Amino acid sequence: MTITALEIKQRTFTKSLRGYDPAEVNAFLSMLANEWEHQVTKIKSLERDVREVNDKLSHYQRIEATLHETLQTARENAEQKLENARRDAKNKLQKAEIDAEQIIKEARQQKQHIRQSIITLLERREEIIRGMGSYLDIAQKSLDSFQKDGQSIYQLPGSDGASEPLPVSGKKAPSAAESGKTAPGTEDIDDLIEELD
Repeated sequence: MTITALEIKQRTFTKSLRGYDPAEVNAFLSMLANEWEHQVTKIKSLERDVREVNDKLSHYQRIEATLHETLQTARENAEQKLENARRDAKNKLQKAEIDAEQIIKEARQQKQHIRQSIITLLERREEIIRGMGSYLDIAQKSLDSFQKDGQSIYQLPGSDGASEPLPVSGKKAPSAAESGKTAPGTEDIDDLIEELD
């Protein structure tokens, strides 16, 4: 049952003999109406405060939900970035290891190639040395043979047109200046020397 302060003030009662004093009843009803009105006003104020608190609570709850969602998103983004960084670091490490292995492999191949080239050059050097040694031996033998044969075979023309044999013993053959003659082919040698100059 809902009752207002005005209804309390305007409430009337049936009069009877030996009943309550009307003045006291009216005074009490007036006091009760005032208190009732005060309580109603207070209740409305409290209800208004409750609504404001509920509104603020809803606002804070929305803020909390937004912050929670933002925090969750930030956490997920951080975890995703961390995972991407780990994956990227792992890929870079694997690539660096592969590149290092390739560099080591190429260095070993280059080292082997250089070693083989050095061996080939050393072998070629030995071949050249042996070839030059053989050539020098043959040239020395030919020179010795030429010197021995020249003493008994070759002759120089004399002043009278007759052939004079080369000395076979330890006697020295006359030089071109002493004999007044020039060796055959000397002119050609001089021409060659002049061309070289």
